[in-house]
Amino acid sequence: MIDQYCVIGNPIAHSKSPEIHPVFAAQTGQHLSYVRCLAPLDGFAATVRDLVAQGYKGANVTVPFKIEAVKVATRLTERAQAAGAVNTLSFVDGEIVGDNTDGPGLVADIVRNAGVALAGKRILLLGAGGAARGIMLPFLMERPASILVANRTVATAEALVANFAGQGIEVAACGFADITGPYDIVVNATSSSLAAEMPPVPASAFATGTLAVDIMYGNEPSPFMRFAAEHGADTRDGLGMLVEQAAEAFTIWRGVRPATVEVFNKLRTKK
Repeated sequence: MIDQYCVIGNPIAHSKSPEIHPVFAAQTGQHLSYVRCLAPLDGFAATVRDLVAQGYKGANVTVPFKIEAVKVATRLTERAQAAGAVNTLSFVDGEIVGDNTDGPGLVADIVRNAGVALAGKRILLLGAGGAARGIMLPFLMERPASILVANRTVATAEALVANFAGQGIEVAACGFADITGPYDIVVNATSSSLAAEMPPVPASAFATGTLAVDIMYGNEPSPFMRFAAEHGADTRDGLGMLVEQAAEAFTIWRGVRPATVEVFNKLRTKK
């Protein structure tokens, strides 16, 4: 029987994951199926149990279930614990193992694809929600000079920073109005781009040579990307992160790492 995987969400029709994993499978000689799975908003845990009963080997998790997936997992990886969110489930030997590949996916896209090292850099992270939580540990493992987390609610940013203190890297929190720059790397991990809005980040955060990354992606540059470009920054959207986090999940499941350039180019062309 062919190994079965899926992506669980609500809504789910928009997910590009079923376009990504079959290409990875063909590349690496793996035989598997990968489909979309719509879970009821109040039925995520039951959906996961049903997938396990059906013999599925794993699942990706997308909005709005990444936090709930933490509770469903019987074991969490270190980076899932740090993120407080799960986007990859593996069904292994009766266990449901929860992992988070979003942060590693973003690191891979910045370092490998954009060719920008994080080591020694001053990083500004906009937002302190689930996306930002998933980014912090993978970023810290790259040994940047500092990470400043800016958020509308400063207490939320302070709570996030407190979880990652004591690693020999300067981590701090502030409100958007207190940002002073410029920074080497600015990551928009807020949900502003979903509503085509601009996060309240000042122009002083950017300079020539700054890399501005929006974790969202779309057919056109987001307001954040346009603003950053107007103030000298190089910009990058979240499509590379999407592909790289999928590659990380595929590697966890299959034990072989696929190449990502082919998939990235295919999705970029389709956009």
